[in-house]
Amino acid sequence: MPRGSDLVLTVAQMQAAEQAVFDSGVSVDALMERAGRGAAEYVWRMASGRAVTVLCGPGNNGGDGYVIAQVLRERGLAVRVVAPREPQTDAARNARQRYQGEILADGSDVSGAVLVDCLFGSGLTRGLSDELVNLLQGLASRHHHCIAVDLPSGVQSDSGAVLSPLPRYDLTLALGAWKWAHYLMPAAQHMGSMHLVGIDVDAEAQRDFVTPRVLARPHFMAPPRGAHKYTRGLVAVVAGAMPGAALLAAQSAQHGGAGYVKLLTDGAQVAAPADLVVDQRPLGEALADPRIASVLVGPGLGRDDLAVQRLEQVLFLKREVPTVLDADALMLAAPDRWPAPSNRPIVVTPHAGELATMAKAFGTPPNKGSLADKVHQAIELDWLTDATVVAKGPDTVVFQRDLGMVLAPAVSSWLSTAGTGDVLAGLIASRLATGSDPLAAASEALWLHGEAARLAGPVFTAGALANMVPAAYAACL
Repeated sequence: MPRGSDLVLTVAQMQAAEQAVFDSGVSVDALMERAGRGAAEYVWRMASGRAVTVLCGPGNNGGDGYVIAQVLRERGLAVRVVAPREPQTDAARNARQRYQGEILADGSDVSGAVLVDCLFGSGLTRGLSDELVNLLQGLASRHHHCIAVDLPSGVQSDSGAVLSPLPRYDLTLALGAWKWAHYLMPAAQHMGSMHLVGIDVDAEAQRDFVTPRVLARPHFMAPPRGAHKYTRGLVAVVAGAMPGAALLAAQSAQHGGAGYVKLLTDGAQVAAPADLVVDQRPLGEALADPRIASVLVGPGLGRDDLAVQRLEQVLFLKREVPTVLDADALMLAAPDRWPAPSNRPIVVTPHAGELATMAKAFGTPPNKGSLADKVHQAIELDWLTDATVVAKGPDTVVFQRDLGMVLAPAVSSWLSTAGTGDVLAGLIASRLATGSDPLAAASEALWLHGEAARLAGPVFTAGALANMVPAAYAACL
């Protein structure tokens, strides 16, 4: 079985993957049959014996719909096909001819339990006509559930842009490989649950340096029997004007796998938990500890001259200590206070506003491609800074040009509360201290962060989120 279930392809890559299948002797009709039958299995389960309506468009996505409808009809379900346009490809015409039920051109009076949207797939580049928007919205409103095959009709696959109004989808069935729109906002918020339907295309063969993988659950090991706090990694968290944020990040780092976490306060007194070491020595002296395995700077740092001094002390360390820059540190970052290229791993964790600020500061060129601005900015910022970029938000992109790209699935929207970014930054620093490379550390931390949010339930604080990390960690052992 070809690999690639975790790869995310562009439209061009998917077309090339399909062409490779055709070149091997498999016909377009046969591949369509695979896709339609695979999707029909999910529709069958959701329908649970109830009536299904399949909305078929003029292209091969519509052809998949005819296959789905025929499979369900053969299994005894009540199926209606609505096709407002005649098929425009040979494979879609052949699939329509094989369908043995009635085909309606007008779906204005059609209702049922499940609507299957096969109107348009991943190749869409412009919005739907008002007529088709009204048809799709009307059908969706008269059905209890809505399933999108490959992508919801009205979504641009490579950028995640929404080109037309969308109904609410309960399920999206990706055909052959994941597409960018499955994980990028604003399209990602409309997908509902997502499942991949394998059709035996070799997505791996299409991979290039910006082809992402989907974030997956990491696998951790318990510390070896001879481990001690330093062999497991010492994290140094730099405090600043608002020490509460640094305390949150330190608390999170304590749960992320590192054996030792220190809060560096540069002379300030901070009320900290008994199990967190506070180092009040001058920052330069505290950072000189050769046992430090990673440094985090930014949460609660402030943006005054003292904050700039602290940031520069971290950035211009003589040792190549893995470093995470978050929050205020990102707003203060600039080319004239950025270290020269080296082997030192640096991870930056900007949200949308911080990413835009950094892109402006470092001179990220305008986006002239088809990918989302967020992806473009992350790639360009990596090239300009040598940093691993964690462009976080409702959709999160991680990029490091030598290690790859990861897209994180949507997680709990309850994470939209103050301090949760500090928790993520602490986790990344902790994973770096354990020895993970920057891309792996960011990915591991993102998974732990999302799982902790799931376990925390609704209306949690950042402190409560950090306290759920051990339970999330346990799921990785």
